[in-house]
Amino acid sequence: MRKTILLSATLLPLMISSGMVYSVLPIYISEELGASRIEVGGIFTLGATVGLITSYLLGRVADRIGKKPLILAAQCGFAFVMLSYSLISDRSYAYFIQVFEGLSWTMLGVSAPALIADITEKGERGEAMGIYNTSWSMGWVLGPITGGALSEFYGFRVMLKVSFLMLILGLLATYMVLRRIEE
Repeated sequence: MRKTILLSATLLPLMISSGMVYSVLPIYISEELGASRIEVGGIFTLGATVGLITSYLLGRVADRIGKKPLILAAQCGFAFVMLSYSLISDRSYAYFIQVFEGLSWTMLGVSAPALIADITEKGERGEAMGIYNTSWSMGWVLGPITGGALSEFYGFRVMLKVSFLMLILGLLATYMVLRRIEE
């Protein structure tokens, strides 16, 4: 269970970051980048569609090359996404960024739970997934208020850069923890 707790803790910055961003990203895309509501919906639909299309394939990749590389790639992808969003000035780039976001979510979604199942004893998998899901929930509790406050007081771009820094710290922590976990 210790491995699950450590892995979940290293993924917490990603979860907080996602909570920060998803609570205010549509506002940013609309207000700062000038997208209509229908365009905002289209941008987010694109990210979800990429996940829909690639889930099976990325699940097979995780089985072939291992879950660890995909977890790390997902965190790199999210860091790229947040930094990219902080730098763009035209909404058309948001579509491109959402492709990477959809891929990143899918990589994490197929690899992290599978790794947790791999490293957990059969009779403890439900508890392990509960710990992992608690990390997700905690991020989605802390993230929206943090993202809302940062964007309100310092602007959207600062909030996105803080998110990027959190993701880099989480990536480094995850890398260190994954080096000690055997699949």
